[in-house]
Parts: sequence; C-alpha cells; structure tokens
Amino acid sequence: MTEKAEDRKPLLSKKIDKFFTGLADAWNFVRRFFKEVFVPPYEFREVIHQCYRIGVESLPLISLTGFIVGIVFTNQSRPSLSEFGATSWLPSLISIAVVRAMGPLVTALIAAGKVGSSIGAEIGSMKVTEQIDAMEVSATNPFNFLVVTRVIATTLMIPLLVMYTDFVALIGSFLSVSANEKVSMTTFFVQVFESISFLDITSSVLKSILFGFTIGIVGCYKGYNSSKGTEGVGRAANAAVVMAMFLIFIEELLVLQIVNAIRAF
Repeated sequence: MTEKAEDRKPLLSKKIDKFFTGLADAWNFVRRFFKEVFVPPYEFREVIHQCYRIGVESLPLISLTGFIVGIVFTNQSRPSLSEFGATSWLPSLISIAVVRAMGPLVTALIAAGKVGSSIGAEIGSMKVTEQIDAMEVSATNPFNFLVVTRVIATTLMIPLLVMYTDFVALIGSFLSVSANEKVSMTTFFVQVFESISFLDITSSVLKSILFGFTIGIVGCYKGYNSSKGTEGVGRAANAAVVMAMFLIFIEELLVLQIVNAIRAF
C-alpha cells in the first residue's frame, strides 16, 4: 500500500523539506516560462493590454513618488554639502544617486506593491474559481495567456518606468536647487549628464529588466499556485509583494557588487 505524501517521514524537517520543495517548484515554474515564451500562439494583444495596465496606469503614482524623492533627497543633501561650501555639487550628487540606485529601486518597490499584488490576486482568484481549468478545457494554454504575457509586460515596462522616474526625480531636484541656489536648467542638466557614465545607465537599465522579470514571475508564481479559496488569494497577493521586494533587495546588492568590480578595472 502506497504511503501518502503527508504521512511520509521528512528527510530533515517539515519546514526545511517544504522550503526546498518550494525552491524546486519555483525553478520548474521559471524553466517552464522560458520554454513557453518561444512556443506559439503568441498573445500580442494580451501583452499590449498588460503593458498598458502595468505602465500607463502606474504613471500617476510613479510621477508623484519620483517627484517627491527628487525634492526630499535634494533637501536632505543640501545641509551636509553646505557645511563644506559644496552646494554646487548637488546636481552631480543627485544624478548619481538617482540613476544608479534610487530610481530603479523606488520604481521596483512601488511596482512590486501595486503590480505584483494585482497579478498575484488576479491569477489566484482565477485559480481558486477554476477559471484556469476551464481555459485548459477550451483548448487555451492558460500558462501562455496568463503568465508569459504578464512577465513579458513587466520586463518591458519596468525599465521604461525607471527612466521616467529618473527624469521626474531630476525635475523635482532641479526645482529645489533652482529655488535655493538660483541655478538655470541648462547648468543643472549639464552637470547631471557630466556626472553619469555609460556604465551607470547600462547597469540601471539591466537592473530594471531584472527587477521587472522578478516582479512578474513572482506574482504569477504565487497566484498560479494559490489555494484554499479567498483566503489563498489574499495570501498569494501578500506573498507576491513580500517575496518580490525581498528578491529586489538581494538583486540590488548583487548587481552593485558586480558593477563596483567592473569599475575597479
């Protein structure tokens, strides 16, 4: 008589076994994505629809946040620089901070909260109400239609949102600098572009692509594997946000180490 999975003796402990089983399931989910993304049919209309939802509908929140970040960081940096009579360095400092770290990180965290939770809850509700099973019966590939399209959309739109956030943050910083140091827009942006390098822009874009993929794949994974009715939908949305934010910080740390190593050469 075969032994049920829940009655089997754990190899290490139930929590440790569950952790490694979850890692294996996540790896298989990611591997399935890279397999399905090249398999027709290609859902271009759904990708465009998700790009609109992820990108355009996030613009008001991203605009307000980026603008406030630029003003706040400028006002916080001014007293420290003024002690050394170096307030003229504000544009350079802000541009380096925003392009290298703050723009991608702030945008990704906001998207993880807004987009990640939405994806997790949407797919989770379709899972518990058996809509995904109905799609399979109707000869539609639910993984391709639900997961692949959303991950592609987040991977494409997060870098665009990051560049937009950088611009809005620099505008907010310029208004703060102009009001206090009477600096023209031309002078401000000349110093901005003189301070950032091609490596800064490249690393920011690549990091944004990684963040976008992480937000999409985590939200889809948590939603696609949700259970236990409406309670499971709430857990999937919450877990998608928490896990995406955690992975974003880990990726930020790893990318920073790689970029610093490249700069050292």
